[in-house]
Amino acid sequence: MPTDAQVAGGHKANINNPNTSEESKQNSKTVLENEFNGGDVPKSGDNEEKNPGNVAGGLKATLKNPNVSDEAKQSAKERLDNM
Repeated sequence: MPTDAQVAGGHKANINNPNTSEESKQNSKTVLENEFNGGDVPKSGDNEEKNPGNVAGGLKATLKNPNVSDEAKQSAKERLDNM
């Protein structure tokens, strides 16, 4: 079942999609205004704790990624050390 954030995101995407009709875009604008406070809804993961294992894995991947700056690698290392 999609969350409110996902439904609102779909309507926002529809509004910005050049391949959808004006009627469809107007419908999405109406839905956002009437049901989602203009599209101002919390992100789908705002109320959930992050999985520490996934966070650590992402930080480790940052350390090994050759496309990441030294500054970002240092920040990731510090965050890993503090876990």
